[in-house]
Amino acid sequence: MASNGRGRKQHTGQWPAKLSFRATHLSVLILLIIVLASAFAVVTSAHQTRVQYARLQQMEREHDQLQTVWSRLLLEESTWSAPSRIEELARDKLEMHVPDVGDTKVIRP
Repeated sequence: MASNGRGRKQHTGQWPAKLSFRATHLSVLILLIIVLASAFAVVTSAHQTRVQYARLQQMEREHDQLQTVWSRLLLEESTWSAPSRIEELARDKLEMHVPDVGDTKVIRP
């Protein structure tokens, strides 16, 4: 290092200046890599959010369709198990009838 006459030393291209220059470039390069990695993570996260939201909408549509089918099945079950229908089937197909009062016996415990 050379002296400029006032007691200060000037850098003449020696290793501390080169080291400082390289360290600065290395720091900028590391920060650039971190920024790019962060940007990639944001893009990936946004894409996954869109994909999952589309999947959620599909599952909600499926849920609505299944709920409709379930309601129809409940209605069908109540129709098939209606007491009037059971009585009619017993009378017509099995030739059953309600017994007369004289044909019934009450058993007490």
